[in-house]
Amino acid sequence: MKPYLLKESNWKDLQTHRFELAVLPWGATEAHNYHMPYGTDVYEADAVAEISGKKAWEKGANVTIMPTIPFGVNTGQSDIYLDINLNPSTQLLILQDILTVLDRQGIKKFLIINSHGGNDFKTMLRELGLKFPDMLLFTCNWFQALDKSKYFEESGDHADEMETALIMHLHPELVLPLDQAGMGDEKKSIIKGVREKWAWAERKWSEVSADTGIGNPKKASPEKGRLYFEDVTDKVADLILDICAAKPGEIYV
Repeated sequence: MKPYLLKESNWKDLQTHRFELAVLPWGATEAHNYHMPYGTDVYEADAVAEISGKKAWEKGANVTIMPTIPFGVNTGQSDIYLDINLNPSTQLLILQDILTVLDRQGIKKFLIINSHGGNDFKTMLRELGLKFPDMLLFTCNWFQALDKSKYFEESGDHADEMETALIMHLHPELVLPLDQAGMGDEKKSIIKGVREKWAWAERKWSEVSADTGIGNPKKASPEKGRLYFEDVTDKVADLILDICAAKPGEIYV
């Protein structure tokens, strides 16, 4: 039993133990090029949260890692078979229900470990912060914690070299041979401001990518995935430790 994982905890221990921080991993269920599983974001969220939680726990963090939510915002992928969408308004309601439980039971610190680019929890936490003023609410995108160019040769943001390498490390049995992967070519918007990234419009995924990937995965390897995973979980573990050590009213210096 891992005491930092809520799914492995038992009532015998939790009758008396009280946690400082609750962590909620949040993924998505969607196509990841031809060679990767639909659960890629879920497997990544599971692993990043669990190992980061383990590293933080072993350094004294009093943290519980909650079970991963497997569905995310996939509004731009409505025509891709079995890409499962949760609307942002649904996510808000789920978060409100979870925070209601945590607040009532005295856990006043909360972190989302987000594993899917389509999820954006910042505005939700702004709104929920007014409903739970005694709580400290955080969200992070683990995939933005490090400079990926130091680990990978090809850029991208979906089923790319990074994600492929990570799943090759974590679950090699779920990755098809890379000669079966698409190239992950991305069509760019005709809108200049969108291309320059100071304007935004949701991507219509089936029009942007022929294989559902964005980024060439062909140079991925398990070793690249292992090195990146070790460093990114160190970084997320430090975040967990910092939040556990933070005191309300003393967040800013």
